[in-house]
Amino acid sequence: MNFQKVEFLISAASARDFPKNRLPEIAFAGKSNVGKSSVINRLLQRKNFARVGDKPGKTIHVNYFTLDSKCYLVDLPGYGFAKVAQSEKERWGRLMEDYFAAGRIDLGVLIVDYRHPPTNNDITMARWFIDSGCAFVVVANKMDKLKKSELEPNLKTIREDLELPKNCPVIPFSAEKGNGREELVKHILAAVKE
Repeated sequence: MNFQKVEFLISAASARDFPKNRLPEIAFAGKSNVGKSSVINRLLQRKNFARVGDKPGKTIHVNYFTLDSKCYLVDLPGYGFAKVAQSEKERWGRLMEDYFAAGRIDLGVLIVDYRHPPTNNDITMARWFIDSGCAFVVVANKMDKLKKSELEPNLKTIREDLELPKNCPVIPFSAEKGNGREELVKHILAAVKE
């Protein structure tokens, strides 16, 4: 699969906007300041494909991209940090509930900050993935900011706090340096069954 052959398809503001054409869906979720856009850009090996904002919370809809005409990359709204009105946060919440309820996810990618224990919002998002029954992986981003001695303990904390099933991989990742990209690609290919 050509990870550089990617095109924006639609920014879905509600469930009726989700694409009718069914392809495997790889859904990316993470808090607003975790580097979700940077992870997507590293995955695609493109510098500025997913917009990296100076203010967290740029993704306000469910954004669909086609990847090599074989699957959708789905960028879900960030959560937790963005300074927006409560009504907007509630709209995001409903949109996310509709998306998860639609049962469209073939692989979930939950991005967390490797440096810190998961937030309550991270735990809620992990629970959504688990409850939906879809396969998912956790990407522990910003590993380049950690000391070697912090890597293993932090990974253990992430796994325990998120209450991950044993078969759920946690991928140490650096959007900056590229660590973990190949493993993430492997899981995406398996989900698309190419």
